Amino acid sequence: MRFIDVHCHLEGDYFGDISGLIAKFDGVGVEKVITCGVDLKSSEQALKLSQSFDKVYFTAGFHPTELKDYSEGCLNAVARLADNKKCVAIGEIGLDYHYPDTDKTLQQQVFIAQLKLAYELRLPVEIHSRDAAEDTYNILKENAQLIKYGALMHCYSYSKEMSELFEKLGMYFSFGGMSTYSGSKRARKSIERISLKKLLTETDSPYLAPKSQQGIFPNTPLNIPEITANMAEIKGVCVEEMSDTIWRNAHELFSKL
Repeated sequence: MRFIDVHCHLEGDYFGDISGLIAKFDGVGVEKVITCGVDLKSSEQALKLSQSFDKVYFTAGFHPTELKDYSEGCLNAVARLADNKKCVAIGEIGLDYHYPDTDKTLQQQVFIAQLKLAYELRLPVEIHSRDAAEDTYNILKENAQLIKYGALMHCYSYSKEMSELFEKLGMYFSFGGMSTYSGSKRARKSIERISLKKLLTETDSPYLAPKSQQGIFPNTPLNIPEITANMAEIKGVCVEEMSDTIWRNAHELFSKL
């Protein structure tokens, strides 16, 4: 079986010997990972990792809570990074209303600007959305043409009813370690409902360890097989079918893989 992690953050200093970690991927069947930028610095670091390791691809973009150094000129820098053959998407981008001092207007403006950039570059987007389901959906629906080249709701955590609305826009959904916990009812119900053709696996490393690694930090892409097996159980299919389907889905969404 072959596995893929479509959303992680390997560019931090959480993992110690990153070469040693990536060398272990073969042992569990993880063949490709996508490490995701959250601002210019992390996107540049992600690019460097992709140049150093064959299995690593990357995204470039501005996370909604990382806009303190954002200016319109930053989009030109993101575009230059995205021109690299191993940049598979613009991301992670989106909305995050979790914190009380959130500048919602700025987040929405930057989200739409990055959607436009992805469209111009003919790239998909990886979307972060927390406590902002309605605004995320409305922006995507109103700008549906901008996700012509694909869109992923990473670490999906809203209701199964919302997943139906997002799926009608053609979106994909990735689930990580939290979906392995029996208490994660919304994630598990969403996995049950979403078409197999729209499901993907992620770890969001170094965060959100799965059940077998509860309380352990950092989480790593080595845990993708556990997440895949859990999703297979929820969907009532064998792990082999799930891993093969997810592999195909990833390559359909991210054409540069």
